[in-house]
Amino acid sequence: MLKWDFVYLDEVLHQSQYEVRYHGINNFIGKKIDGYHSDRLVMTSQAAAALQKAEHLLDSMGLGLHIYDTYRPQRAVDHFQSWANNPSDTLTKAIFYPDQKKKDLFHLGYIASRSGHSRGSTIDLTIYALDDGLPIDMGGAYDFFGIISHHGYEAITLEQKANRILLKNIMAQCGFRSYDKEWWHYTLVDEPYPDRYFDFIVESE
Repeated sequence: MLKWDFVYLDEVLHQSQYEVRYHGINNFIGKKIDGYHSDRLVMTSQAAAALQKAEHLLDSMGLGLHIYDTYRPQRAVDHFQSWANNPSDTLTKAIFYPDQKKKDLFHLGYIASRSGHSRGSTIDLTIYALDDGLPIDMGGAYDFFGIISHHGYEAITLEQKANRILLKNIMAQCGFRSYDKEWWHYTLVDEPYPDRYFDFIVESE
């Protein structure tokens, strides 16, 4: 049973897709991440209620939420740190950080020792089209460490820019703030646990 007023997103949202990268190997480490024992995502009930509003707004446009990550245990963040401090492990460099050195990922703002995700009200997501089930084109891949992921990056098409702006506007309307270096990353403005970092395991029940 979940504590601290957290909820399973799949019990709250009805038209969202889930691609839980850290429960598998398609991520910047290339391995399953510590603390993800299930691919069921959880968030605070306040953040989930705000996402319900976003889902409703997008539904009227023939769109839905495609969600990569929400609550992240502190042990997963520690896993990221341990990986970043091992210079010999470059398994996924060509895909996720071809232009960066691992040792620079902290001060560049792509990895942190404390993550907003561990507070339970931060989400990584994009938008998909209801008619074909495919994510729309954001002009850059999720979890890519580089300037193409930044809000305001100019060297993408007008359609890609418009798609990023649509996501940003929808999330802002529903009470989320963006992170300037990651077009997919949003945090509830009025998060209920602004100073608490949780470490409970992500489990199915």
